[in-house]
Amino acid sequence: MSCTECHTTDPGWSPVNFTAHDAKFPIYSGKHNGVWTDCIECHQNPDNFAVNTCISCHTNPETNDNHSGVSGYVYRDEACLGCHPTGDAGSAFDHNATAFPLTGAHVGLDCIECHAAGYIGTSTLCVDCHTADFNATTNPNHNAIGISTDCATCHTTTPGWEPASFPVHDHYYALNGAHAIISNDCNACHNGDYNNTPSTCVGCHQPEYNATTNPNHISANFPTDCATCHSESAWQPSNLNHDGLYFPIYSGKHMGVWDDCVECHNIPGNFAQFTCVTCHANPETNDVHGGVSGYVYNSSACLGCHPTGDADATFDHNATNFPLTGGHMGLDCMECHAGGFQGTSTVCVDCHMTNFSATTNPNHNAIGLSTDCASCHTTTPGWEPASFAIHNNYYALNGAHAVISNDCAACHNGNYNTTPSTCVGCHQSDYVATTNPNHISSNFPNDCASCHSESAWQPSTFNHDGLYFPIYSGKHLNTWDNCIECHTNVSDFSQVTCITCHANPETNNDHNGVSGYVYNSSACLGCHPTGDADSPFDHNATNFPLTGGHLGLDCMQCHAGGFQGTSTACIDCHTNDFNGASNPNHSTLGLGADCVSCHTTTPGWAPATFAVHNSYYPLNGAHAAIANDCATCHNGNYTTTPNTCVGCHQSDFAGTTNPNHTTSQFSTNCANCHSESAWEPSNFDHNNVYPLTHELANNCHNYNNTPNTCVTRIITVPQIRITRPISFLQIVRIAIIIMHGLLPALIIILFIH
Repeated sequence: MSCTECHTTDPGWSPVNFTAHDAKFPIYSGKHNGVWTDCIECHQNPDNFAVNTCISCHTNPETNDNHSGVSGYVYRDEACLGCHPTGDAGSAFDHNATAFPLTGAHVGLDCIECHAAGYIGTSTLCVDCHTADFNATTNPNHNAIGISTDCATCHTTTPGWEPASFPVHDHYYALNGAHAIISNDCNACHNGDYNNTPSTCVGCHQPEYNATTNPNHISANFPTDCATCHSESAWQPSNLNHDGLYFPIYSGKHMGVWDDCVECHNIPGNFAQFTCVTCHANPETNDVHGGVSGYVYNSSACLGCHPTGDADATFDHNATNFPLTGGHMGLDCMECHAGGFQGTSTVCVDCHMTNFSATTNPNHNAIGLSTDCASCHTTTPGWEPASFAIHNNYYALNGAHAVISNDCAACHNGNYNTTPSTCVGCHQSDYVATTNPNHISSNFPNDCASCHSESAWQPSTFNHDGLYFPIYSGKHLNTWDNCIECHTNVSDFSQVTCITCHANPETNNDHNGVSGYVYNSSACLGCHPTGDADSPFDHNATNFPLTGGHLGLDCMQCHAGGFQGTSTACIDCHTNDFNGASNPNHSTLGLGADCVSCHTTTPGWAPATFAVHNSYYPLNGAHAAIANDCATCHNGNYTTTPNTCVGCHQSDFAGTTNPNHTTSQFSTNCANCHSESAWEPSNFDHNNVYPLTHELANNCHNYNNTPNTCVTRIITVPQIRITRPISFLQIVRIAIIIMHGLLPALIIILFIH
């Protein structure tokens, strides 16, 4: 909205003229014109003018009375505006005058059922209210078969969604002919199940197929593709294209010479069987075929050579899509047509699978060659010569290789099984014979393609700058004429010299005070990999900055094997330290070779952490509290530290006095009674030593001299706390025990009983 719709440019934005309000709700016209003086009469929330109230003026019970019997009436502000958008009570909202008249199940609904979110902008699309119904469908599942969400395409507003039409049936199965006639009788085909209805003719019409008698479709082996002979309009007349599918009987020389199917199909139960020799009898037929190659007197052979039924138009193999050439020429027909002349395959492998499977050079199965024999072979006897058009699928022939692509022997020499697929596999002799430079002595890689192309050995591309050292760029550009200026050992191009040009004393003077400086060519390349003296090597700018024991080392201590490719893994330099460790022996314990998991670069390898301690002995309770104080348990010896409680706590065991564990012969398995958190409280299973069945179980001990016999305890009877009444007889028993001792007392007690 533009400010000028309500305000002028006068100071304070006043006066205000909000006539645009009528576009939302009429207050300057209609029945509300002149009945209000201030906005807050309707917009009582000054912080949110989007909220309005009607019921401050239109109060109850009057409003309820005026709407008595009005369907969907609700006494609230939003409902007022929904039915009276013009503010005129005499012009109530008529749903049927809108683009969404109420019909069917929509009639009589409470307005709020559809307008719970408000009356403005309520969608008129069925699916926006009925998505749950759409998603819940099962017969058929609308989502699964991709039915449109435009419900009105099939449904009306009739309650229950039925009856429904399905005008898009042809999208799934076209209804033509007799099917179109019953298109409104869904049950005729679906029988209430819209999920599993077959879409093939025989799926619905199997009973009709099975019931045929003239001819019997099953015994005649007729196809179940009903549309081959029948239309969708009716079963009859049918259209069996006997001339096209089988044999000309309605045309050619057989036209008009037969009256009934059984003249040729003499087995009524099986129309797949037919006979020619009933009419074409011997000896006449044999005589006519005298000298004909492959002639056999049987019906199948007749049809094989006379597919048109015309004896004057004998079969010409070369007029078919399988002309006879090469090894196929001169064969007896039955060598290929032993199974009959009809439907003989023209696919090579169908006859030659044995040949395909028996191949050894190469083994066609093993390397996954296609069974399309014609892709490599002709019909020339012996299968040779053969081409191999898919060579690039195994090894691409480019450049000089492409030139010799038809000379298989040049690379294979008759062996197609073990031909190498790497350059050096074929060109090892070329590699060995190089002299300028000598590839072997120079330790050049045998990956020929790194320097050479497949077109020719020369010119070669040797990325000296990228692989080794910049000589075609940087400060060495145009400062040399021949390789031997740096590679002075022509028999070993892996050797290089810098000090031929960078001589002393000048070089020494230039490196005065440089840590790790050594006057040799390897050191030059190590610190000046770009060949630029003004950009010396900064180890701390690499992914291996120098700290701790690495600081101040001579470069050659780590780079004795050269500066390129020096490993940054600790173990690659410190294997001897790892293997020589004895306290503890790292190898014996199976410690990881990742040194940094325990050590820093501090000289002497100490102090060290041991984050994997729990893998050897878990530190819990009081042990966890001293986890960083290794000496408490190990005392500098990490090899023979015991892993049992008593191994460390023998002195604690021996020093016990209350009770004395040694004299009491307690187990040295401390964990039986104690936890790792503290010695006390402890947990002593008394019943393993002395079963507790006495009622004074919690009042027996001073732990060291507690008797374990009944009489001893009874003699100290003054300690007994009597917690229940004692009979006279019990008092007598106790007195006798005290005065006379246990044995006489037992005799007297037995006598009393």
